[in-house]
Amino acid sequence: MSYKSKILSLEALINLRKTWKQNSETLVFTNGCFDILHRGHVDYLNKAATLGTKLIVAVNSDSSVTALKNPSRPIQDEDSRAEIIAALGFVDAVILFSDSTPKHLIELINPDILVKGSDYKIEEIVGYEFIIANGGQVTTIDFLPGYSTSLIEKKIKGI
Repeated sequence: MSYKSKILSLEALINLRKTWKQNSETLVFTNGCFDILHRGHVDYLNKAATLGTKLIVAVNSDSSVTALKNPSRPIQDEDSRAEIIAALGFVDAVILFSDSTPKHLIELINPDILVKGSDYKIEEIVGYEFIIANGGQVTTIDFLPGYSTSLIEKKIKGI
């Protein structure tokens, strides 16, 4: 199977989700920009994958990265970022999203476990109330200190 086949439309992901749930898989959902994939991202996503049996990663579109970060971002286009995440063996599905938050996606997919970095308080995580109301779990994962796209960008610029 080509890693590119892990990049799914919303309709395909919803259909795959039904199959996974019928097979008693535990679905983990996380999201992010993943602009320059680095050791911190890999560590975070690997830890997220260990929380269940299927990891779904929602990747911010170019327009949403620009709105969240700054006009010079993203550094890599959305298709490149989605392919790089899909190439990770422990990632089972990737979907691009353009909304300012993944709230709508979370409600449609209804994962068993919603994960974000520990820079968020659990109650601040988008989709928290929906997941808890539907019997799911919301958790955070500590980041690997010293690894971020912003730090890499500053190093490249010599700042």
